[in-house]
Amino acid sequence: MNMSTDILARVADVLESRLPANGGNLESSYVARLLHKGPDAFLKKIGEEATETVMAAKDVDAGADKTKLVYEVADLWFHTMVALTHYGLRPEDVVAELARREGISGIEEKASRPAG
Repeated sequence: MNMSTDILARVADVLESRLPANGGNLESSYVARLLHKGPDAFLKKIGEEATETVMAAKDVDAGADKTKLVYEVADLWFHTMVALTHYGLRPEDVVAELARREGISGIEEKASRPAG
């Protein structure tokens, strides 16, 4: 495991510990509260963070510091990891999917998806 996947695995472990079923403390944990509220809460956060990521990228295009974009992407990744946790998935599942796609044209990969 490299440094990138190692930190993702460690964050995923912490997120799993915050699940209500694992005793996540609603009084002291933002993640436990978000998971307790259910998909509508964390999906809304993902939408907000995606919008903030887009706005930060546009700001970088206009000359802003790139660290703001990194900060917003980190927030977006974090909240998508909360969603993965809720659905019993881990970042390793996403990394495996990216590895599966490696070397495949994006056009070819999209065309191979089932219709729907």
